[in-house]
Amino acid sequence: MLPTRELLAGASHPEALSQVLQLADVCVRTFQPQWSGFLGAPEREECFARLAPLVELKLSSSGGFPQAERQRLLLERSQAHLEENAAAAPLKLLEISGNFLFDPAEAIDFRQALLEQGIEAKDLGDALVRGDRGALVVVSLEAASSLIGKPLQVRTIACLVAETSWERLPNQLPKEKQLTTVEASLRLDAVASAGFAISRNRMADLIRQGKVRINWKVVTNPSRELKLEERVQLEGRGELRLAGAMLTKRERWRLSLVRTL
Repeated sequence: MLPTRELLAGASHPEALSQVLQLADVCVRTFQPQWSGFLGAPEREECFARLAPLVELKLSSSGGFPQAERQRLLLERSQAHLEENAAAAPLKLLEISGNFLFDPAEAIDFRQALLEQGIEAKDLGDALVRGDRGALVVVSLEAASSLIGKPLQVRTIACLVAETSWERLPNQLPKEKQLTTVEASLRLDAVASAGFAISRNRMADLIRQGKVRINWKVVTNPSRELKLEERVQLEGRGELRLAGAMLTKRERWRLSLVRTL
């Protein structure tokens, strides 16, 4: 029996972790692999960290492509051997097509439309907007069967839903880039501007609009100071980590940044 109470103690995402622990218990008892629903990055990271000490379990994840933020966990017995990859995972890639030229939509709009259609959050992965033509959305097999060929309204736009090829998604593994910059402060807008190569005014606007997160939590204050090892996420631009900060003789900050692309 798994030490469920101990693993849940102090958890930041107890509901998601509890559901994964139930699957882990089934996997350990039956030797049958179990797939979780889609989890956001902070939930997934906590599950990996909390379940890491369980030597009888092996964890991996898939969201359809390497950079996916929302992914499903695969739980297996360590003694079992089962080859799994993104193509074999219980996922489908759907294309939501429509003319968004005069009513632009964001990823959150496509997710909201699918939720209003009755699809549960656990069945929805990432949505990648394709300009004014619609979006590509990763979903579970169950969700795909109820969506393919059906009409869908996103904002004011009538759309069609069809299955499409995985080759249309990015397949490169994430890469890290080391950066060094000197800034007057550790303000979020200043550091993120340097790390993501976006003007400071534009970065401040993105922060106020809720487009920027620190350790996966939305932050809307551009003047919020970063701390060492905090990670900044910007939708569509990857992640930035503050790896080092040294105060110079002129009382400016020499920063070491790691950007994940």
